[in-house]
Amino acid sequence: MDIEKQKDGKKLDIKLAGRLDTKTAPELSEVLKDSLTDVEELTFDLSELIYISSAGLRIILSTQKTMNEQGSMKVTNVQDIVMEVFESTGFVDILTIE
Repeated sequence: MDIEKQKDGKKLDIKLAGRLDTKTAPELSEVLKDSLTDVEELTFDLSELIYISSAGLRIILSTQKTMNEQGSMKVTNVQDIVMEVFESTGFVDILTIE
């Protein structure tokens, strides 16, 4: 999985490409742990994410909880296959998806 991040003041954009699964989830977790301090607006661009597992969902959910306390989070450009996972797990009701 490729992770691109761009920070501008209190805004952080993260673009994910490839597969967010058990193997790659720890990498994203580390990036987020090191990057979320002082962030008030987080955007995940999933335009190139082709797969998400339960490990990936856990990180997204954990990040949403963190951002609920310090600002806002949105998910953009979700591929159909990933959207199906969000829909079947109820994440569409938890996340702000654009």
